[in-house]
Amino acid sequence: MCGIIGILGLSSASPRIVEALRRLEYRGYDSAGIATVLNGTLDRRRAVGKLEALEKELVTSPIKGKAGIGHTRWATHGEPVIENAHPHMTDHVALVHNGIIENFQSLKDDLLAKGVVFEGATDTEVVARLLTRHIEEGMAPKDAFKATLDKLEGAFALCVLISGEDDLMFGARRGSPLVAGIGKGENFLGSDALALAGLTNQLIYLEEGDWVVMSRDRVAVFDAAGSAVEREISLTHVTNALVSKGNHRHFMQKEIFEQPVVVSQTLGRYLDPIGTQVTLPKLPFDLKSVTKITLVACGTSYYAASVARYWIEKYARTPVEVDIASEFRYRDPIYAENGLCIFISQSGETADTLAALRHAKEAGQHTAAIVNVTESTMAREADIILPTYAGTEIGVASTKAFTCQLAVLAAFSVAMGVAKGLISSDTEKTLVKELEHLPAQMSTVLATEENIKAIAAEIADARDILFVGRGIHFPIAMEGALKLKEISYIHAEGYAAGELKHGPIALIDENVPVIGIAPSDGLLDKSVSNLQEIMARKGRVVLFSDHLKSLPQADLAGSFSMPSAGDLTSPILYALPVQLLAYYTALEKGTDVDQPRNLAKSVTVE
Repeated sequence: MCGIIGILGLSSASPRIVEALRRLEYRGYDSAGIATVLNGTLDRRRAVGKLEALEKELVTSPIKGKAGIGHTRWATHGEPVIENAHPHMTDHVALVHNGIIENFQSLKDDLLAKGVVFEGATDTEVVARLLTRHIEEGMAPKDAFKATLDKLEGAFALCVLISGEDDLMFGARRGSPLVAGIGKGENFLGSDALALAGLTNQLIYLEEGDWVVMSRDRVAVFDAAGSAVEREISLTHVTNALVSKGNHRHFMQKEIFEQPVVVSQTLGRYLDPIGTQVTLPKLPFDLKSVTKITLVACGTSYYAASVARYWIEKYARTPVEVDIASEFRYRDPIYAENGLCIFISQSGETADTLAALRHAKEAGQHTAAIVNVTESTMAREADIILPTYAGTEIGVASTKAFTCQLAVLAAFSVAMGVAKGLISSDTEKTLVKELEHLPAQMSTVLATEENIKAIAAEIADARDILFVGRGIHFPIAMEGALKLKEISYIHAEGYAAGELKHGPIALIDENVPVIGIAPSDGLLDKSVSNLQEIMARKGRVVLFSDHLKSLPQADLAGSFSMPSAGDLTSPILYALPVQLLAYYTALEKGTDVDQPRNLAKSVTVE
């Protein structure tokens, strides 16, 4: 979740670290800090809040040194106050950390018993104090670092400077990603390739349990047992250009409007327009023989998986299970022989989803990763990668990554139906043409965004809002509720419309807007009936449909006209108005759209 950068450089570290942290701020913006070492002396600057607060601090109190570490924090242990901001520093070390040390309390109790004094309340400070204790006991820094790692339980990525050492940096990863960068006379550590963009394009992706001893001319990698190992140097294509909002007010708005282009780009990698068929990457297993699909994801990606369950079961007639990644392995799931587990994550580093992938691999399942970052840990560890081509997504509330995930899952569902012999060549051509037409339809929806603004103004004062849908649009209702919660802070829930009368309809009164997602599919009549039940109880219904005349306009609190579409593309289209509704409602509320409170983009802690 937090962002880490470490530089052993040939020029002043501070401005380069700030530039890297600017790329990493999506990982957390509760506080930020920098530590450097100059002529053996450690120095540090920290600030609470977004990166701009640290930048102001550095203007009034510059920090010198060509070796430094930086951090942008999403708070786990300890509230966002200066004492808990990273780097944590003692007389001997400066340290930054991403992750959670699960046994920090027992370690802290032991250190307290030995007279160690703590400044803040973080688990990270325990690591810094423990490492310091080992050094004070006479251990060499390298031995002290390894001894410290051996005592830690949990997930972490660490980057450490040592007092008295201008050309030494330690790093380690267990459960959280860390990348080493190879430069010319200088070397680097970072949370991911984006952190090191512009510094180097030669990266060593550290494997689970690896730790490094780094100088300007050498990166020595050791495995968890302490044995020296060689890791491959990879070339990254991540650009060093900072992403711009362009003419848009927020990144989220820009990313919503990029969707026709990026969905087209993504589909272009999976559709053969000449043969009018779906083409998947070469699979290391026979798709026809797969007996069960298990889809695992978190948050918005989980709702993409929930949509895909309808597609796969419809087109491939293969049983599908959808699981929340944070719960998956703890319920001791029953795997099918020759089962395929698909893991969905924008970043490819989501801690819960990555742990679930490893659990499935240990159980002998085929594994696939749908990710937006092809150099991510999940992409490297899965049997096959099904990439999305959404480009960098900065807004915390996922938009274009979601629709690109759906595009990949739609293509996969058709391909699996073909492999199973359940989709004829003519049907495949029809479905491919439907997908090819999707970006144009998305543009049509976005062109009428002005109609959403009036609806947003109507619902912005509500305390509670319900989203309802049926069938394949039920997950879109849940995604709409999530988007609204994330950035407007209005309590919202998504329900299967037919379930309202089994309890949730008790919530309905004139103060509760209900967003009805009701395309003219085989469930339209039932959806309309459910919405009429709400209106009969004075619920304020807003209808999103390609058949608005199914309900009297005079009785509606608002409506938004959608283009007609088939089951394969309709859920992707209906994702757009719920995104726009969340966005414009947040504008009405005056919230921070791109960096909503308590949230960060990449969730790399469990």
